[in-house]
Amino acid sequence: METINRIRQEVHKVVVGQDKMVESLLIGLICQGHILLEGVPGLAKTTTINALAKSLGLDFKRVQFTPDLLPSDIIGTEIFDPSNNSFKIKHGPVFTNLLLADEINRAPAKVQSALLEVMQERQVTIGDDTFKLDLPFLVMATQNPVEQEGAYELPEAQLDRFLMKVVAGYNTRAEELEIARRASNGTFGNIEQVADAKELMRVGEEALKVHLDPEVEKYIVELVFATREPTRYGLEDIKEYIEFGASPRASIDMYKASRAVAYIKGQDFVSPIEIAYIAKEILRHRIILSYEAQAEGVTQDDIIEKVLAAVPIP
Repeated sequence: METINRIRQEVHKVVVGQDKMVESLLIGLICQGHILLEGVPGLAKTTTINALAKSLGLDFKRVQFTPDLLPSDIIGTEIFDPSNNSFKIKHGPVFTNLLLADEINRAPAKVQSALLEVMQERQVTIGDDTFKLDLPFLVMATQNPVEQEGAYELPEAQLDRFLMKVVAGYNTRAEELEIARRASNGTFGNIEQVADAKELMRVGEEALKVHLDPEVEKYIVELVFATREPTRYGLEDIKEYIEFGASPRASIDMYKASRAVAYIKGQDFVSPIEIAYIAKEILRHRIILSYEAQAEGVTQDDIIEKVLAAVPIP
């Protein structure tokens, strides 16, 4: 808990407000889970991820996703060495601890698919060779939801590999005034390393000790199943809006993330409050909407709110 507070303090030297975004990234670090950040430009998404890497002394690389990016630009490639008439491996930026995939939806599917193996298996295959990555390894991706020209939707298989999808909103008036003052006066602080990879792994092990009551475990599963079988939970009104419900990874990730939330709050047990707190972030990218939902402007968050209201709290 103390380690998490130190990291949070360092991040807030350069990030004003955005508490939910910062906390979600900390949950990702504790759970070793990838995070997708969605928000309009200027909300400190990249700054926050960079600050986290510095506060932990982690190896950090950034890739700007563009339509002309190639898979080899991310994972690496084989290069012919004429001096000894053989091929050698050139590692790409994915060989790091924290990979920032900036504007990930700007690159086509063949590039996005290059991340599928590394996100799930923490390994990279180049030619005939497979390389295990050093832990911790996390992909923290950003995407801009506003401008859709030249953007490509992430495939469902890749979305499912993200622990959470976090939607960053605007700051409050007071926070924005503080940002303007700090930016114009140059008074943002310098990030210092306050922990390391070994300590982060220890925090993850401590979070695993947080207790989940069997009734709370069932509550997690019921929430996920309500997105697949809404009529069984009295949710006939949203059935036509759901093409596909959340995958089994939703149950796994909600189980892990709820423990991390409880740990950050200093609790040794998980209550339904922690589950409701992260339900939207865990589920919103895993529910596939039908054409009817898109036509009527119904969002994944609307469906999740209905599900939370319908499933009995233990």
